[in-house]
Amino acid sequence: MDSKRQQKMASLLQQELAAVLQRDLPHLFGGGMAPSISMVKVTPDLGQARVYLSLLLGNDANERIEIVRDNAKEIRHALAKRIRKTARVVPELIFFHDDSAAYAAHMDEVLGTLDIPAAPKDDATNDEEKPTRPRLFKGE
Repeated sequence: MDSKRQQKMASLLQQELAAVLQRDLPHLFGGGMAPSISMVKVTPDLGQARVYLSLLLGNDANERIEIVRDNAKEIRHALAKRIRKTARVVPELIFFHDDSAAYAAHMDEVLGTLDIPAAPKDDATNDEEKPTRPRLFKGE
């Protein structure tokens, strides 16, 4: 369970990193779409931040993650300019690929291909055959 301080810092980092990647450093992706930030987790000492990037478009996810990792110092510097009055120390950024959207799409496809038979219809038409619920009080 993250503390309030960790949650606030993670939220701030997520918002500002998204702005940095989309507005300040779009040249890193060669005019392509910048990755979106799905989640940020901050260590209790606020020294490190694990940033999970979602790369929905394109099959070159590994290449784009490597671009971000290679330019982590530049990204951190641009982030520091944005949050210098809010945070005392800018945490070290560690980037990971978040493939949960692709996994969800795969699971949806797998579940869609399952052949599930329909439930059998209940032929109990008489009231005598239907199970009765237990009586809790005398007046029921």
